[in-house]
Amino acid sequence: MTGPVRKTRVRALLTGLVTAAATAGLALTGSGTAHAATALPAHVAAPYFEAYNGDSLSGLAAASGNKYLTMAFIQTASVGSCTPYWNGDSSMPIAQANFGADIDTIQAGGGDVIPSFGGYAADDSGTEIADSCTNVASIAAAYEKVVTTYDISRIDLDIEDNSLTNAAGIDRRNKAVKQVQDWAKANGRPLQFSYTLPTTTRGLTTGTAGDGSGLSVIQNALSNGVNVDVVNLMTFDYYDNATHNMATDTQTAAQGLHDQLAGLYPSKSDAQLWGMIGVTEMPGIDDFGAAETFTTANATTVYNWAVSKGINTLSFWALQRDNGNCPGQGGSDTCSGTTQSTWQFSHTFEPFTSGGTTTPPPANDFSVSLSPASATVTAGGSATSSVHTAVTTGSAQSVSLAVSGAPAGVTASVSPGSVTAGGNATLNVSTSASAVSGTYALTVTGTAAGVSHQATYTLTVTGGASACTAAPWSSSAIYVGGNTVSYGGHTWKAKWWTTGEVPGTTGEWGVWQDLGPC
Repeated sequence: MTGPVRKTRVRALLTGLVTAAATAGLALTGSGTAHAATALPAHVAAPYFEAYNGDSLSGLAAASGNKYLTMAFIQTASVGSCTPYWNGDSSMPIAQANFGADIDTIQAGGGDVIPSFGGYAADDSGTEIADSCTNVASIAAAYEKVVTTYDISRIDLDIEDNSLTNAAGIDRRNKAVKQVQDWAKANGRPLQFSYTLPTTTRGLTTGTAGDGSGLSVIQNALSNGVNVDVVNLMTFDYYDNATHNMATDTQTAAQGLHDQLAGLYPSKSDAQLWGMIGVTEMPGIDDFGAAETFTTANATTVYNWAVSKGINTLSFWALQRDNGNCPGQGGSDTCSGTTQSTWQFSHTFEPFTSGGTTTPPPANDFSVSLSPASATVTAGGSATSSVHTAVTTGSAQSVSLAVSGAPAGVTASVSPGSVTAGGNATLNVSTSASAVSGTYALTVTGTAAGVSHQATYTLTVTGGASACTAAPWSSSAIYVGGNTVSYGGHTWKAKWWTTGEVPGTTGEWGVWQDLGPC
């Protein structure tokens, strides 16, 4: 039985590809012996990095906080070729000159990358290496070249679209994987293979090899003696016109895969089966549209579920989408189409990486700021300021807004009184003609789930009433100790008997004590 029709996951279109003659094999570089390769953690968060758009691999890893990334994609430049290139671009061979320095930087920081062969564009066009190349040894040599060139410990095989219906390619691929696993074992090199496959909400599609069945890919791997380390489900782009809670669908899809693997591996424990499973989400609106939207709240739910089950890999497509720069847009390669802070999905999933100890996801939090943060108005006038909120960690939540500190003659309010973190409101301030001149601090407070953050608005009123309540000083009056007067915008207190002495002209030792501005 075939699964739902799948549309193209958005990929950058490659132009100017050079058609290369098919090669019978690929020479290995390096000794093939283990030296610095380190096995991946038992639980790893490894979002996909779009290697075809010119972004800095190590730069985005550092900016987003991801120690591990899955690099997409490696394919041949033309059908029939056995030579792998990054993005199928013949100007980007598998070599230290292409991404090598970036990968070294990531590995030096305690992380690693997972090169991925295939992807929708390659699987659709026949340039996925096992579909393109008919020589099993050459396919194995291509895998080994990637391992030795970049000293990595896992290869991902993204198998979808036409690659699922190419029975010969499925068999060649698995035979090559078996050869590479034997080579790695003989050389003491840690090496894993993950199979990334499309899914229904109930697990892999079933059937026989060559009819689009994801399960048959794994069954064929077992028949070829392959040690399947990870089966990674693409839990998005269902295209079934159904109502979706994407977090719930992830869980039911993975449970279905767990049950399918249990039938293939009857001797494995429940924990071992979950330890073979990976899930890859598509943050925000996927290629189908708004009905399939993976929210920031869904990400927290999936993180907690993944921790509780002990799955192997938590990923998403793709790192460059992890921002909220295109609200409402679906299927973009550069933004999620949903309201989020930059790197919010990364920061939610990153704590999953561990050797067995998990850390809770970051708590929901937000910030409040004002623009402008001050104003000067003449009594009787008004002013406004934009109240900005932003998600600082976790997911967006409802934030209640209020303002305090307005003196007599000044009214202040925030509209609307609540927003979703990431939204804006307006601070409205109006003064009456009787407002007292002076400078005042108004406090705008945002509150969500018992947490409050404040921003200060400085309001200066001019041309208003005087705040001095003491009688004005008179040059003819007689004052005794304790009498107060107002003069020059200050209040003054007499220390002893005086008359005709102007406040503030005799210094601190004079008769008048300055009580401050009024």
